[in-house]
Amino acid sequence: MKILIIGAGRVGASVAESLVSERNDITVIDVDVQQLAALQDRLDLRTLAGNGTQPSVLRDAGAEDADMLIAVARQDETNLVACQIAQRLFNVPTRIARVRSAEFQEYPGLMGKEGFDVDYVICPEQTVTNTILRLIEFPEALQVMEFADGRVGLIASRAYAGGPLVGNPIMDLRRHIPSVDTRIVAIFRGEHAVRPEGDTTIEAGDEVFFLAASEHVRSVMAELRRMDKPVRRVMIAGGGNIGLRLARSLWDRYEVKIVETGKRRCEYLASQLPDSTLILNGDSTDADLLESENVRDMDLFVAVTSLDENNIMACLLAKRLGARRVIALINRRAYAELMEGSRIDIAIVPAQTTIGELLAHIRRGDVVAVHSLRRGAAEALEAIAHGDSKSSKVIGKRIDQIDLPRGATIGAIVREAAGAGSDVIMAHHDTVIEPEDHVIVFVSNKRIIPKVEKLFQVGVAFF
Repeated sequence: MKILIIGAGRVGASVAESLVSERNDITVIDVDVQQLAALQDRLDLRTLAGNGTQPSVLRDAGAEDADMLIAVARQDETNLVACQIAQRLFNVPTRIARVRSAEFQEYPGLMGKEGFDVDYVICPEQTVTNTILRLIEFPEALQVMEFADGRVGLIASRAYAGGPLVGNPIMDLRRHIPSVDTRIVAIFRGEHAVRPEGDTTIEAGDEVFFLAASEHVRSVMAELRRMDKPVRRVMIAGGGNIGLRLARSLWDRYEVKIVETGKRRCEYLASQLPDSTLILNGDSTDADLLESENVRDMDLFVAVTSLDENNIMACLLAKRLGARRVIALINRRAYAELMEGSRIDIAIVPAQTTIGELLAHIRRGDVVAVHSLRRGAAEALEAIAHGDSKSSKVIGKRIDQIDLPRGATIGAIVREAAGAGSDVIMAHHDTVIEPEDHVIVFVSNKRIIPKVEKLFQVGVAFF
């Protein structure tokens, strides 16, 4: 595909890096010449210095024959206007805009044909908030992803010494929990992937990815590690957009405290949140403040300020002072890889959490959900099998008959039942794919994504 990306910031750079690796024709537009030069030095793509809202710049970038425009510049207005111009002057087929302001999102009519001609809107702040909320619901998990409208969960969990399955082969899972059907789709031991076979032994420290129907997730997780107590008390460092969104989602079920440095921002937070939410005007890296506010009693400490260094320091302090679990928002991927799994339990990289939303619109075939895993090294996607046995490479075939590239695993299928609802089927070698099945595929090597996409593309004969 020929894709134009407006914005060479962290999200734009992450999107470009992901798409270039899949042999797309990428052009990145930004006014910052230094950012463009840095991007071009490490990636095989084209860059263009200029304002992405100007028709001449879009024309020079190749908008006249582009397949897609992804506008992820810093300003919402830039992204919206760029999408409108791309449609009205150049008829770019697909237009995606990053929109941070809740004001724009409250009026969806602004995005349609009568407004800015945006096909899909992404909001990084809401995506990060949703990620944190899922981690609060499953405090034992490293990553929680949902497919088929929440009916299937893909969970990453660290195997702990003493877990019932730890030290035993995967085949014992069926004996331990006979009433639960689940599928371990990947194991990472350090930086190396271990292919999960029936006789593969799970070791303490392994990062295990498993698929299960949402109601069975906790049962499977209990096989890998001891279960933590439910989260009751949460302290949030940073009262910006993410901190406010998170507090709004938590206040009615949890005890919530927010630490924010700006006095005016604290006053605004107080006007937006109920009295049960305690708002503290102070520095989250101040050990005396954290100690006086009983951070040792917190089930979860979440640092979501705009500065990586403050988030890292605040989490390290909170952990040392007794907080049970800490999550840091870290924009620099290298920092996140360095800190996660040490004193910081989970490091969230916003650009990586957001990229899944974009990839769902970019993938060929009918791909309805994409999740980026292990900071972009792996991916899980949900594709719908269309067509029939003549026009499709997967329909009517057993899984062991499908020409899956090495590194790709079909983990589960969601199939509409004859009546209401749907069935979640864990994939086995003799499972047959049927038309309109939602197929969940785990890909440990992103270079093979194009081959996986082709499997779910319908042949011309179907039409």
